[in-house]
Amino acid sequence: MAATGWMDALPVQLEWQRELYRHFHRHPELGLQEHETAERIEQELTGLGLEVIRCGGTGLVTVLRNGDGPTVLARADIDALPVTEDTGLDYSSETEGVMHACGHDLHIAALMGAVRLMAEHRDAWSGTYVALFQPSEENAAGARAMIDDGLVARLPTPDVAFAQHVMPAEAGTIGTVAGPALSAGDSVRITVFGRGAHGSMPHQSVDPVVLAASIVLRLQTIVSRETEPGQFAVVTVGASNAGTTANIIPDRAELRLNLRTYDTQLRQHIIASIERIVRGECAAAGSPREPLFEYYDQFPLTSNDPVVTETVTRAFREHLGPAAVHQAAPATASEDFSHLPGAFGIPYTYWFVGSVPAETYRAAVRAGTVTTDIPANHSPFFAPAIDPTLEVATRAQVLAALAYLPVR
Repeated sequence: MAATGWMDALPVQLEWQRELYRHFHRHPELGLQEHETAERIEQELTGLGLEVIRCGGTGLVTVLRNGDGPTVLARADIDALPVTEDTGLDYSSETEGVMHACGHDLHIAALMGAVRLMAEHRDAWSGTYVALFQPSEENAAGARAMIDDGLVARLPTPDVAFAQHVMPAEAGTIGTVAGPALSAGDSVRITVFGRGAHGSMPHQSVDPVVLAASIVLRLQTIVSRETEPGQFAVVTVGASNAGTTANIIPDRAELRLNLRTYDTQLRQHIIASIERIVRGECAAAGSPREPLFEYYDQFPLTSNDPVVTETVTRAFREHLGPAAVHQAAPATASEDFSHLPGAFGIPYTYWFVGSVPAETYRAAVRAGTVTTDIPANHSPFFAPAIDPTLEVATRAQVLAALAYLPVR
């Protein structure tokens, strides 16, 4: 069977995939709590006659060994978000306050479809296909959990790894990019200390509210004055908390920051600058204690291997048509996928799949209202168009695999 024969078999199973997607959308689960999601994935995989490896709690892997040839790894994330859905879909979330607002439900259904095609057409390819369903991407815990649970020792070492993500772009299209595709992301909780006092006696205090305000203002100079123009960097103060009432000066304040970068050295510089500024402002204020820095939700840089990206892009263009594949710009969001190929020491590529009906998206482009009229990932209104998004995402997984696995 030629590579195009895989695509000929896809329409037969699409209704099964659509129902899988609707099921996962109705029943979202938060990171590391994806117990029912994992059970359903395992049920579907065993129904295809495949063995399932549980790893990292709610993570799952299946390995299709099919003779000599390379080993490829394809990953889908499976967790949802603490978002209350407002899409009006007839398959809306049935779990209060939880929603698949990022498209991971579609990622599951697409990878399941690719697995089924690979399993049912073993006579057409050779090598090893590894499908990995990863929990807890949203809080950067899932990939690490699987690695810490011995993932590397439990699998054949892949030669290359793939992942994809639905985005608020035109459905039916795929965007690829060599080099940085998603930013590194870090969150930091900073606690600064003062000396509490009655609000009527400010001279007896070291006011952490004023201290925190000075820090917030000073942090703005990291990007504007310390980062070379043209380099991408974000330093966001997302929360500032201190005190409980109007007439009491508290003894501490907490700031929560989020950082995004495409460059490892710049990331290190920004972290050092944050700590320098905070310590300096604390010293200037006469703070009685050193500040505390707690780093969490740390996402690695997703930087696509140029050779792998070109190989996969060429396969996409050949089978989907040049008009369906474009060069994407790096996204400022973050991911933990690259921990997985990093643990194996292998190259990877990560691409984007459009999910907005073509006419809707084009109309918004013409009107210049994409950012206001097209719901983005993590929005309570985020609702990928099942068709043709699911089919394209499934094709992409298979085509990427066949770009490396010998076709008989």
